Amino acid sequence: MENFLDKAQLRSIETQKKTAERNSAMAEYQSEAKARAIKTAKLRELRLAKDEADRAAEALKPVEPKKKRVTRAAK
Repeated sequence: MENFLDKAQLRSIETQKKTAERNSAMAEYQSEAKARAIKTAKLRELRLAKDEADRAAEALKPVEPKKKRVTRAAK
């Protein structure tokens, strides 16, 4: 009878350890996911700001007139 109770107690302890490890791993995964989401949002914001700055710079450039093609008949 004692042996049975000891085995049950060991199984209970092992289950508790596995649950604690699982919870720890899940917390780590969630914190990494949150950090990744924050980093992605920051990079997206920087990219959009750069794109907007590029568009503004392109709008300020003077438009060069297109060169007319010389046809063979005109030569």
